[in-house]
Amino acid sequence: MPDNGATGPNAGAEHAGAPGANDARGEMEQLRTRVAVLEADQASRAPHHRWRAFFAALLIVIGCVLAPLGAVASWAADEVGDTDRYVATVAPLASDPDIQAAVATRVTNAVMEHINLATLLEGAAPEDRPRLEKALGRLGGSLENAVRSFVHDKAQQIVASETFEKIWTDANRRIHAAVDKALTGSADSAVKINNNSVTIDLAPVIDQVKQRLVADGMTVAAKIPEVHTNFTVLRSDNIGKVKTAFQLLELAGIWLPVIAVVLIAVGVLLAVHRRRTLVISALAFAFAMLVLGAGLSVFRVVYLNALPADVSQSAAGSVYDTLTRYLRTTVRMAVMLGVVIALAAWLTGHGRSATLVRQLWKSGIGAVRSTADRAGLRTGPVGPFVHRHRKWITWVLVAAAVVVYVLWSFPTAWVVVGIALVLLLALALVEFLAEDEAAGRKQEVASSQEPQPR
Repeated sequence: MPDNGATGPNAGAEHAGAPGANDARGEMEQLRTRVAVLEADQASRAPHHRWRAFFAALLIVIGCVLAPLGAVASWAADEVGDTDRYVATVAPLASDPDIQAAVATRVTNAVMEHINLATLLEGAAPEDRPRLEKALGRLGGSLENAVRSFVHDKAQQIVASETFEKIWTDANRRIHAAVDKALTGSADSAVKINNNSVTIDLAPVIDQVKQRLVADGMTVAAKIPEVHTNFTVLRSDNIGKVKTAFQLLELAGIWLPVIAVVLIAVGVLLAVHRRRTLVISALAFAFAMLVLGAGLSVFRVVYLNALPADVSQSAAGSVYDTLTRYLRTTVRMAVMLGVVIALAAWLTGHGRSATLVRQLWKSGIGAVRSTADRAGLRTGPVGPFVHRHRKWITWVLVAAAVVVYVLWSFPTAWVVVGIALVLLLALALVEFLAEDEAAGRKQEVASSQEPQPR
């Protein structure tokens, strides 16, 4: 008679497996419920994220558009609003070969207009004058060229001397001090507006040349009257509009850069993926400043092509390059700053490549620390302290780098690179010193167990 309590091994397995099957079905139901809740939560937050992303992108775009304008405004505030900065900017032009050549040519032409070659015979004896007049007639243009070359040499000597540097600096200081009156044409000084141009009166230079000519034997130069001829520093077909634009930029010079940076920062904080947004924002900022740099180069060509034929292209180009030198330096600095910030944000992210770079960084510093440990160099209590407070130390170093950059009077691209490299070196030193106490004790035990040489 069969035993009812033992129906075979399969029946026991079925009874034993029934609770497990129920548990599996329960877990599946719980997973489905959790997935449904997550999907519902994601669906409810999706519109909110889309609005955050939209406003974040809008603020960042506006900030990147305002950044080049802020750079120009800051430059205008420094150059137009600060006389000493303007004079320091244009002072090197007095030693520029193109400027010197243009001024010497302008002075020579002005002097030659008041020299009559026939008057050169006034100092000759009466009996020699007929013969010299006949010789003068045969020489004709050759004599004029010789006299012109002589006058040009004296003018070149004057513009290459410290006297011209002082005349140039004083005239440009008057330009800046009287720029408002000069732009309206009401200034009673060496600064004038002629044909929409800001010009310098070269009468002091001509007077110096006259004195040099008389000292070198051309006494007829003493009879040359006071001669006024202008050297164009700036020219614009709409000088009034340029004045208004500069006034607006000068007013916005302080706040516009701050507004641009604040808008970009708020956009990054508002974004859902902040680190990725920071990388994109920094690169967009660098690109916007690159566009400004390209615009300066294009405007240079347009400006020089619009000058009249009697204006020296090389001298005008030197003036333009000198006046925009600080702005170009700011552009290069801003581009480098954007690249450095984007690189730092990327390296601190969770991407595969960034993680690999950080692992290589830590492995290299760890290898150096291990070598130092084997050589008997110990960090002592400093290592555990740095390890415990490494995050705070890192933030302090970053804040110090930011403060140094902000307080730097006129940072350049190389200054940004230097600050970044010093910060990187400091972080490497922190990583080197940060040693866990347990790891340090383990290393000390391992070192004590090593056989000592006899």
